Amino acid sequence: RHSLGTKSAGQDRMRLIGMSLCSGIQGDDNLQSMLVGTVMRKIKSRTWKKQRYFKLQEDCMTIWYKSKKAGNTHSTFSVGDVEAIREGHQSEVLLSIADEFPADRCFTLVFRGRRGNLDLVAESAEEAQSWIKGMKKLIENLENMGEREKLDQWIGDWFKKADKNNDGRMNFKEVQDLLKMMNVDMNEHHSQSGSLEDDEFVLFYKMLTQREDVLRVFQVYTADGQKLSQSDLEDFLREEQLEGGDIQKHAKQLIERYEPSDTAKVLNAMTFDGFLMYLGSAEGSIFNPQRRGVFQDMGQPLSHYFISSSHNTYLMEDQLRGQSSVEGYIRALNRGCRCVEVDCWDGANGEPIVYHGHTLTSKILFKDVVTAVGNYAFKVSEYPVILSIENHCSVEQQRVMAQHLNHILGDKLLKSTLDGKAPIGLPSPEDLKGKILVKAKKIGGLEETFNGMVEDSLTGEVSDEDEAAEIDENNLHRESVRRRLKSKQRLSKELSDCVVYCKSVHFSSFKHSRIHSKFYEVVSFTESKARKHLREAGAEFVHHNSRQLTRVYPTGFRTDSSNFNPQEMWNAGCQIVALNFQTAGDGMDLNDGLFSQNGRCGYVLKPDFMKEAEKRFDPETPQQRDHYQPIILTIQVISGQQLPKVNIKEGSIVDPLVRVEIHGVPMDQAKQETRYIENNGFNPVWYDTLRFTIHTPELAMVRFVVEDYDKTSKNDFVGQYTLPLSCMQQGYRHIHLLSKDGTSIPPSSLFVHIRFTELE
Repeated sequence: RHSLGTKSAGQDRMRLIGMSLCSGIQGDDNLQSMLVGTVMRKIKSRTWKKQRYFKLQEDCMTIWYKSKKAGNTHSTFSVGDVEAIREGHQSEVLLSIADEFPADRCFTLVFRGRRGNLDLVAESAEEAQSWIKGMKKLIENLENMGEREKLDQWIGDWFKKADKNNDGRMNFKEVQDLLKMMNVDMNEHHSQSGSLEDDEFVLFYKMLTQREDVLRVFQVYTADGQKLSQSDLEDFLREEQLEGGDIQKHAKQLIERYEPSDTAKVLNAMTFDGFLMYLGSAEGSIFNPQRRGVFQDMGQPLSHYFISSSHNTYLMEDQLRGQSSVEGYIRALNRGCRCVEVDCWDGANGEPIVYHGHTLTSKILFKDVVTAVGNYAFKVSEYPVILSIENHCSVEQQRVMAQHLNHILGDKLLKSTLDGKAPIGLPSPEDLKGKILVKAKKIGGLEETFNGMVEDSLTGEVSDEDEAAEIDENNLHRESVRRRLKSKQRLSKELSDCVVYCKSVHFSSFKHSRIHSKFYEVVSFTESKARKHLREAGAEFVHHNSRQLTRVYPTGFRTDSSNFNPQEMWNAGCQIVALNFQTAGDGMDLNDGLFSQNGRCGYVLKPDFMKEAEKRFDPETPQQRDHYQPIILTIQVISGQQLPKVNIKEGSIVDPLVRVEIHGVPMDQAKQETRYIENNGFNPVWYDTLRFTIHTPELAMVRFVVEDYDKTSKNDFVGQYTLPLSCMQQGYRHIHLLSKDGTSIPPSSLFVHIRFTELE
């Protein structure tokens, strides 16, 4: 039973997989015309515009395109790689040719992760609409696929890659190659050559995807070995998943939702297939679905929230030579970021520009940044956006900045206190819905605004956030920097008036702040300064942050735009912890993890003990706080499913291990890992148990990392998933892994068992 032969079985299986995605194509004119194909222009710049033939493949999953001239070369991309479709002139490239091609013929495909956009111009508005609507439908179909369909899809993709001569059959060599590609090791001696009968293909497929680990759990709870009765399922939910609430009702819903067999449904029972579907679903995942939407109180002062914040938002790459781009703002805002940085300098023709000063990064217009922020600020979250302005402009160009802010943002720009009276504290995210706040220098304070005491063009100080200033402190001084630091910068009243609740000020000491500072004053620290304050006066820092905002940003030495660990700063209650969103890695994983709760709205409420004015919480000594209750977190790492390939080397298969990292207060920082499993990324099994003691569960983040073990060099990264401990569900759970840049990689997952117990 060995060469995976005859054509029909393989093709039927593939056809079934394709059909689930292509269902509804017959009646859909847009998809029909995509299958026929269209010539469109691919635009890379004002001067680079080339015709390409684009066509949807029969699998309804792949877009194929080639140039008319270049012989046989063609490219493809998967519909699953496309994150969004923007209609009209909604990218810098398309804006640059707006005079040449009307908006109704233009659209942009935005890819997941860090891949560049694809800007297209169709021959007519109708053709553009056809592709826009068709792509949207395909993406929606994909998002609505169940876990099992995703797995079928994944196996189908590999089959297409392995069937080298496209005859729909597989000889032994092709099967072996297929398994290697799928991260399974299959030794020669497992089989002799021969041929497979039609239905053997399906058996082979089943053998590949069966789940012994889940079957073991199923058998503990089933009375007859065939199915879970509703009361069996209730026992499982109560005893293993530790669910509360109306369990009877929940068990009924799960059978309704996930049981594929109508016969079982009639009996109010769940078969093994249904059980597997439930465990693979969002409800069976490690992330508690009740914490997905906005569930926190959004009516507290801004200083009581952690705020998703970006640094050097205009950069797409590193901060010495990288490209500045409006796209950086769009991507950050679409990821739920609520505080973006704008570095402003005098530009030509009286128009301020945005770039990383004194470096070779490219430059963009301030007004284009404001336009992008206005357009994208509230697409994924209705809560306020803070524009953190680093102002290096002359008074004249500051006036132009103020004009752009007022003219482009209109009512979205917050110009005065909410009730028009002198306030006594910061407003809440709820109060500020749909508003854009400017954080910058201000002449005088809010009080003077109400007494009409502000004069024009008073002298302000130079911006605190000037990284050049920080580098200067570290004795890398350049004459120009020193001269600029000595000269006092003047502020325009117009720009000053745009600042209401976020006045940037210089920091002298916590004691000084306690006595003199106002709630609307914001201080900014480099990560190294913030660490120093944390070491010397942690509890004071937390207390300071209970009533006013603090911004922390990466030191100027991180020229590669790498990130620091934001957890340290959250431990101190710092709200605006600004990271380089363009740089993948642990820092962004933690940021994505923390803000994946509460509707991904970019605001997460701090724990109560960090908001109290009277009591002091010190992250160094968490055991001294009221209601201190440490917990033991026990994680059994059971198995992995369909881990992605990382090593492109011919025939290499991953040797996976799982590391669990706890990020939290210093006492909670910990890492433990499982053994590594040789040569199996397809369905490795560990059953390894890891235990952690956690002293401040409210601040703890848990990061699961899968690596490919390598005894000679650094392990390769395979996938990760990060979430707040407070959002974890107990019991048997799947963890759906993410790639290095935070995008999903179905059907890769880990299967684990989670328990919290109180430390006696």
